[in-house]
Amino acid sequence: MEKIGIYTLANDAFYDQLVALLNSIEVNVHPEIPVCIIPYDDKFSLVKQEVHSRKNVTLFDNLDSIQRWENFANEVWAAHPGAQSSKLSHNWWSSGHLQRKMCVFDGDFDKFVFCDADSLTMKSFDDVFEKLNTYDVVFDDWIHTKNRTKVPLNIPLLEQANLFLEKDIRPRLHCSDFFGSKRGLFNEKDLAFYKKLLIENQEVKWLTAWWDDAHLFNYLTFRSHLSLFNFTLSENGQERTGNCAIADPFVNINNVLYNEQGLKPVHRLHYMNYLAIDFTRLSRGEDVDIRYKDVFLHYRFLKQPEQRPKELKPPSQLTKINRLLQKAVNKAKKVFL
Repeated sequence: MEKIGIYTLANDAFYDQLVALLNSIEVNVHPEIPVCIIPYDDKFSLVKQEVHSRKNVTLFDNLDSIQRWENFANEVWAAHPGAQSSKLSHNWWSSGHLQRKMCVFDGDFDKFVFCDADSLTMKSFDDVFEKLNTYDVVFDDWIHTKNRTKVPLNIPLLEQANLFLEKDIRPRLHCSDFFGSKRGLFNEKDLAFYKKLLIENQEVKWLTAWWDDAHLFNYLTFRSHLSLFNFTLSENGQERTGNCAIADPFVNINNVLYNEQGLKPVHRLHYMNYLAIDFTRLSRGEDVDIRYKDVFLHYRFLKQPEQRPKELKPPSQLTKINRLLQKAVNKAKKVFL
């Protein structure tokens, strides 16, 4: 019997969002579906406590897999043209570990859904698992509609080199914040093969941005010719919805969100472009400018309603000044270090 489950990537900075995500999975996906948390880094003492409090949640502990994907990403990005820019080298993501989400291909689930921790699930994932009977990887995002300079693969470069046409590239573009797939699609031998193409054949230039896990993932799915399905490209209009909290309008019915046009159910609400600290502050009672924050608070305190803030208050002027000063100090440290 196939083992199915859900993966996410988190550390203590995302604790409040992780709790909300786990509660939304339990309510809207399935109360007993296994969830495995991949540690973003070694700062996950709060995450461990949460794992111990839930019978169906585990921590990913395959250290060999984590190291293999870390090494792969580090070596590839070191060969990218962006690595030669001293200005870019100070960007925060160059010390990040988002590539660890690729460890899902080494995990225990035969079929799985990966969902970023800054998300809330809104419905069953049965349709994703059903698509995996036909396809290798399943997505639900709109990156393929973005400007050609902002998509993961360098379309002008690939066209100029007479390698691929834009019409063939776009349908295979995708994000990495939500996807369904299968165990074992990329093994150690595969990574060695693609690393050679990326570094020795300089195919790393195919990647538009430097140190972006989604761009590296796009290269792997594109170069491996895996069969892909994206719900936003479905012929069934009911399957095409938004997912982004900061951009897409939704209708809230009993803390479950639906696409504004046609009340189509969405897979998840993605709080992209919001900072994790904003959700920590919101959970402590600060009135933070976050769309659908009432929905977040509902799931964050679903099992602890007595701890939910009774009212939200704006930060004091002194708090705002201190935060601005700290932000300036942190920025200066990055520049000089």
